[in-house]
Amino acid sequence: MPSLAIAVTDGLPFFELAIPCHIFGTDRPETPADWYDLRLCAIGTNGAPALARSWFSTHAPCGPEELITADTVLVPAAADVHGDPPPELTEALRTAHARGARLVSLCSGAFTLAATGLLDGRTATTHWMYAALLAERHPAVTVDPSVLYVDHGDVLTGAGSTAAIDVCLHLVREDFGTQAANTLARQLVAPAHRPGGQAQFIETPLPPRTDDSLAPLLHWAGEHLDEPLTVAGLADRANTSARTLVRRFHAATGTTPMQWLQTQRIARARELLENTDLPVDRVAEQCGLGTAANLRRHFTRAVGVPPIDYRRSYRSGRTVTHPVAAARP
Repeated sequence: MPSLAIAVTDGLPFFELAIPCHIFGTDRPETPADWYDLRLCAIGTNGAPALARSWFSTHAPCGPEELITADTVLVPAAADVHGDPPPELTEALRTAHARGARLVSLCSGAFTLAATGLLDGRTATTHWMYAALLAERHPAVTVDPSVLYVDHGDVLTGAGSTAAIDVCLHLVREDFGTQAANTLARQLVAPAHRPGGQAQFIETPLPPRTDDSLAPLLHWAGEHLDEPLTVAGLADRANTSARTLVRRFHAATGTTPMQWLQTQRIARARELLENTDLPVDRVAEQCGLGTAANLRRHFTRAVGVPPIDYRRSYRSGRTVTHPVAAARP
């Protein structure tokens, strides 16, 4: 059972605390028997309950000792992006990392990880509204405001607010496989892997509503990944022009139709490699990448390891890829 500690500090935003508590701390019939051992660890509160902003009092039964010994340490959004995190927290994070823990930040929690120095020389992300400030306060960090998360294996940073769901699903996918992540995503009524990055939200947070949703087309395409899908063919099925489809696709997903298809095909390949013994050439056919050579090229570029190595690593334990910038447009 992997242990996952959430650092709870006074004044932290409630939303980014509630998401991992719900995902990792809720008992569900479908979750694996060795699901996470969740720990809420109060840091710098002097034994008092932490306040989630001014609305909720958070009972955190654990402290720095339980955080330091956890397999994964998750830092929710920072209480104040202009101030410094509690010294006890940065010291605990450095100690946890030194003993092999995976550190994860959500939203502005990247400021806390940056304060430890563990992001120096690395690429990281945070909420797009805070990206310039993070780069200014921590110039040794390369800040990418366009992606939903960046995974270096030992350190992972996530983008703003609802991207916390993407980060948590990514952790489940890494620790328990694609099928477990997909099942959880359905329960959350969330996409298992969201195409496009947070760049699609920077200038137009809410694209205009239309009555011609792409959802039916996306669902159909996901069921026919093994077929030779083209932009023209998708446009015909959506009863629109190719140019209009591309524009609508970008507005809805932040990416192009072919990039979206590629993401879905890689996700399908991962699921087949994890849950079947199909040879690589059959996996390539069923996910729509054609040949084993084509699958190896695209899979390695997207995931970081060749398909055979991914299957072998998955069967023997957690798959680690270094580094991954997820959902770049």
